[in-house]
Amino acid sequence: MSDKFNQQQYDKTVKAYQPKPNLLGNCVRAFLVGGAICLFGQFLTGFYMNVFHMTERQAGNPTVTTLILLAALLTGFGVYDRIAQFAGAGSAVPVTGFANSITSAALEHKSEGYVLGVATNLFKLAGSVIVYGVVSAYIVGIVRQLFKMLM
Repeated sequence: MSDKFNQQQYDKTVKAYQPKPNLLGNCVRAFLVGGAICLFGQFLTGFYMNVFHMTERQAGNPTVTTLILLAALLTGFGVYDRIAQFAGAGSAVPVTGFANSITSAALEHKSEGYVLGVATNLFKLAGSVIVYGVVSAYIVGIVRQLFKMLM
């Protein structure tokens, strides 16, 4: 009985001192930063289309590659973490957030060597995302095929 009372007392005390999150401010910052990343991606698509005379579809791959490269470099220099601290989910949603999480995992284990540290931890996170993507694509393909057969 006394442990339960102490736990309740503790929870009450923690709640009293815990800062209240600014939900509106967090949402606005996430929207602005996520939108700025996407706007920059759109600018890159236009750049590749105009400079290299690519179609919109052809410009998609170099755009994504450039965004991933920039996010990995910014993570390596410690800049992306400051952006993420400010923007929250706004920096995690685009493909740059995935690049950041993979690069961060690799950099954390750099002291263990390039193969056992960087490469192993780089693909720990990427592996689960790739598996999820492949399985999801397979299921969507089956569902799509079933709809085609029924229609």
